[in-house]
Amino acid sequence: QVRLVESGGGSVQPGGSLRLSCAASGFTFSDNVMTWYRQAPGKGRELVATITSGGTTNYADSVKGRFTISRDNAKNTVYLQMNSLKPEDTGVYYCRLPGRYWGQGTQVTVSL
Repeated sequence: QVRLVESGGGSVQPGGSLRLSCAASGFTFSDNVMTWYRQAPGKGRELVATITSGGTTNYADSVKGRFTISRDNAKNTVYLQMNSLKPEDTGVYYCRLPGRYWGQGTQVTVSL
């Protein structure tokens, strides 16, 4: 079965950094687009970053220049490096296999 296991969330001060990981299994990881979403309390999930099977990336305007999505196909893992974090980045971050499965989510809190 498809499994998406996330890790790396936590609490940081504004300007800090976190690196999220999503370990995937149960499908051909290298052939699939992978994405990161986030959801703040009271809001819907928003697309944060996308990476294609070939490594092409795309980002929401709100995180462009601060976040980097990457993948290691040998490890079936997708990453989200988050730098210069802002309070508005706070939320639950989800790994997503588009149209099929969500990860369990990992909490990111950015506050003084």
